[in-house]
Amino acid sequence: MSLITEEIRASATEFYTGNDICQEKSKFLLTEMNLPNGVLPMQDMLECGYVKDTGFVWLKSKNKTEHKFEKIGRSVQYATEVTAYVEPNKIKKLTGVKAKELLMWLTLTEICVDEPSTGKIHFKTPTGLSRTFPVSAFELDEPKKEVKEEVKEEVKEEAKEVSAAAVAAVEVKEV
Repeated sequence: MSLITEEIRASATEFYTGNDICQEKSKFLLTEMNLPNGVLPMQDMLECGYVKDTGFVWLKSKNKTEHKFEKIGRSVQYATEVTAYVEPNKIKKLTGVKAKELLMWLTLTEICVDEPSTGKIHFKTPTGLSRTFPVSAFELDEPKKEVKEEVKEEVKEEAKEVSAAAVAAVEVKEV
């Protein structure tokens, strides 16, 4: 049974459909909450939403996603519907996420990040078990948009210089 009702959708401050925009917005929200942007790497997302007043967030995808965080050698499963309440440095009342520990899949209910200076992230289960890892293991290495914009500007400037040189060469040839 889905936790996302029409009432919740209607109260959403932000609501998006489509994989590309949902990927972008979910990573942005995680970053805004001082959480690593790769901690919820779901595939083929259908919709995502955020109710700012309560901090409620949901992500829906076509299929379950299983992801291995290579830096720590751990596998995590994401159900087709993941819900949580977010606040700075914390995800609580998490549903739809399981982590593999030895041979068992354990449900995760909370994720929290220590002060940024420590670089530690904690994952907790309903039974009280927890694991701590470096935050860097859950960060995505994505190129910065500012760098892309700088490169575009450099290319434009070079194109202008080449055009000016070509015009000057044509003018000299005509004289």
